[in-house]
Amino acid sequence: MTQSSLVILTTLCVLLCLSNRSEALPHADIDGWKLVWRDEFNGRKIDITKWSPCDRGGSDWNNTMTKDAKVFGIGHGRLKLRGIVNRNRSKDKSPFLTGGVTSKGKFAFKHGKIVIRARFDSAKGAWPALWLLGEKGGWPGNGEIDLMEHLNHDNKVYQTVHSAYTKKPGGKNPATSKTTAIKQNDFNTYGIEWDEHKLVFTVNGEKTLTYPRIAAKGDEQWPYKQPFYIIMSMQIGGSWVGPADPKQYPAAMEIDWVRVYERK
Repeated sequence: MTQSSLVILTTLCVLLCLSNRSEALPHADIDGWKLVWRDEFNGRKIDITKWSPCDRGGSDWNNTMTKDAKVFGIGHGRLKLRGIVNRNRSKDKSPFLTGGVTSKGKFAFKHGKIVIRARFDSAKGAWPALWLLGEKGGWPGNGEIDLMEHLNHDNKVYQTVHSAYTKKPGGKNPATSKTTAIKQNDFNTYGIEWDEHKLVFTVNGEKTLTYPRIAAKGDEQWPYKQPFYIIMSMQIGGSWVGPADPKQYPAAMEIDWVRVYERK
């Protein structure tokens, strides 16, 4: 290799490293933001100091949840939450089994920025979601922030806010939801920037929806003044996503990382 070729190769390597700095150095801050909490999923097991498995419940989003190890996977720096057909219904009558994790009781934050990088192995009836719930109060009064919901094989995602106000007539003003196109087989990033005046949603770093606080409408419209915890859930079937096709399973949501920042 000539000296000039070596110089060119070295320069290219330096430029590549700089262009991928936020990926190569996940502990690094970004412009205007300080990293305060993260999970890069680099261990061999789910970090139980940060996450707990979601419990089964009676709602569409959690009525197939299980703590069975078959629906959880971690490796190569990624967390996989699976949705599978239940092949043994002698003890569990649910036709499908799904995995989810939550930071409830272990981590919550108020104001700041959260970004999650994820992709899907899609199927008819699959409904992966990345979202936040307020620590105190019952739903919907405690507030819900949906960073991402994906349905079936769609090439778009939904980002939405829910509150006691949004469930009332006229509660969709200001706009509470937005769909954004994605490449559904690829990794994409989903996030919000949150302060006392507004929620700004993002997909792949681009702003998609701004939900403002309207002071005259009171606390029902703005429950987003308390700490919120994280939920990452895989679900199959329901009134919104529709019925599932068992022949298309297993399905999954693969999470590369979760990062939370505060303003510098």
